[in-house]
Amino acid sequence: MSLTLEGIGYTYAAGTGYSQRALESVSLCVAPGEIVLVLGATGSGKSTLLRIAAGLLDGAEGSATIDGEPLTRKTARGRVGMVFQDAESQLFAETVAADVAFGPRNMGRSEAEADAAASEALVSVGLPPAEYGERSPFSLSGGEARRAAIAGVLAFAPRYLLLDEPTAGLDALGRRAVSAIVSEARGHAGIVVVSHSAEEFLGVADRVLVLASGRAVYDGPAADIIAEPAPFADAGLLAPDVLRVQMLARARGHDVGRFTLDPARAAASLARVFGSA
Repeated sequence: MSLTLEGIGYTYAAGTGYSQRALESVSLCVAPGEIVLVLGATGSGKSTLLRIAAGLLDGAEGSATIDGEPLTRKTARGRVGMVFQDAESQLFAETVAADVAFGPRNMGRSEAEADAAASEALVSVGLPPAEYGERSPFSLSGGEARRAAIAGVLAFAPRYLLLDEPTAGLDALGRRAVSAIVSEARGHAGIVVVSHSAEEFLGVADRVLVLASGRAVYDGPAADIIAEPAPFADAGLLAPDVLRVQMLARARGHDVGRFTLDPARAAASLARVFGSA
């Protein structure tokens, strides 16, 4: 089972004088239990790719399948859940509990089943129903609203969870909370996280796809891009701080060994290098 896009191309306003090429022969595959991180600068095509993976954009070139079937809005329904970058705009009900229960109820589950699923999802994102369930979604902080929106998708138990910039605009506490939610959700879903920053998710990702101007400049294991972070620069992105320090040391001629995301291991490696210099 997998959600698979192969050789995807996409043009906005195709056939008009305003056409804009967004993607050129990009592939993506995620299976339940995996986390794929899609990185790229603004305008690189990553959000377009995510919307195609959700079955929300028609007219894409290439092939798209979900669990062996052609990917369409119909086949994606109930199997793919997407949290948009402006996740707060997905909230609409009078209470947080009602908002989160809407998904499973819309999928045909009974009121009791939907309420139970909503409660479980709220607990999983750190918003206990006893404290947050009866609050208005519009009274939540930015981080709480983002988590509530994620809970609303988790409640109907999608096989594939797509997240567009899930930590954008959040403080450090909110980013850590969302990162923890993603790590836990991989236990029952395949996850694609789109971001312009690798800081929160590179360490938990299985694979990484890096886009630049609609094309893939890296597609492979997360461990390999950590070991050789050059694709970050190729895409106009900054590598995580702990990698940049190691890159700087190596650029100055120091043998720091294999790069690591672990700050303690990186510090020990650099201490050995500079202690012997």
